[in-house]
Amino acid sequence: MAQSETLRDKMLDELKDLYHAEKQLIKALPKLAKAATHGDLRSAFETHLEETQGHVSRLEEAFELLDEKVKAKPCAGMAGIIEEGADTIKESDKGPVLDACLVASAQRAEHYEMAAYGTVIAWAKVLGQDDLASLLEQTLDEEKATDEKLSALAESDVNQQAAGGEESEASEEEDEPELVGIGASRATRRQPAAIGRDAGSSRQGAKTQKIPGRGRR
Repeated sequence: MAQSETLRDKMLDELKDLYHAEKQLIKALPKLAKAATHGDLRSAFETHLEETQGHVSRLEEAFELLDEKVKAKPCAGMAGIIEEGADTIKESDKGPVLDACLVASAQRAEHYEMAAYGTVIAWAKVLGQDDLASLLEQTLDEEKATDEKLSALAESDVNQQAAGGEESEASEEEDEPELVGIGASRATRRQPAAIGRDAGSSRQGAKTQKIPGRGRR
């Protein structure tokens, strides 16, 4: 029968998972920065790389607070997010659209980490590990700040640039129906006049046919 695991055991597993996740990001962030063409976005990736190196150091300190050996546990979740981002870079040309995709990829990673850190902090507090919770809250705050910075970049500039080419194409397509519509409206205006003349001729012919009948009376 398997030995029952405690909440502390699960918290330690989460720390190992996070340690591996952060290590993976240290390798992935330079690739995101290299693929980015937007200057502010590239700077955001470079800044977060420095922060991520600090996150690794904090996790190592967290292991010490628990009197545990520093050890990583393969993080399949972060590996999948990073792999998807790498595929996007390979399949896309450099430019505004790829920049928008890079923001999305980075934010997936941030949200994954925010959820994991939030869980460990909550468990640390309930287990009376207040020092551990305070330590990791610093990292969580930096993850949230990075996520907000990426959202601001996307909403203020990156997404608009990515959509710029598509808006131009849409405008060109809208111009053609307008020209057709003008021609159609002219044809429509002429048509009732022609019908009116024909109708008038028919009525005039009908009156002419009744005149002989009046003569016979």
